[in-house]
Amino acid sequence: MGSDVVLLDLSQVTLIADYFIIATGESERQIDALVESVVEQGKEVGLKPLSIQGTAASGWTLIDYGSIVVHLFSPAQRRRYQLEEFWSNGRTVVRIA
Repeated sequence: MGSDVVLLDLSQVTLIADYFIIATGESERQIDALVESVVEQGKEVGLKPLSIQGTAASGWTLIDYGSIVVHLFSPAQRRRYQLEEFWSNGRTVVRIA
């Protein structure tokens, strides 16, 4: 499991997506494992990603399910992009530290 997992409700803020799920992986290997886990768990409930962008080596992988977008970051890239602050007018539904 990733660390510092956040679910943001952006449905009243943007048309890009209704929800962002943001999590941190502590290593490239963990980010790759998180991507695999998210995709597999999505398949179990009938979801297929529209696209997967980025790589663990880049520190940011995005899994696009349309209304839900999953962002998996390295610690450095998460600090750099600060998506929670950028989308701060969205509502934090859940935060698991």
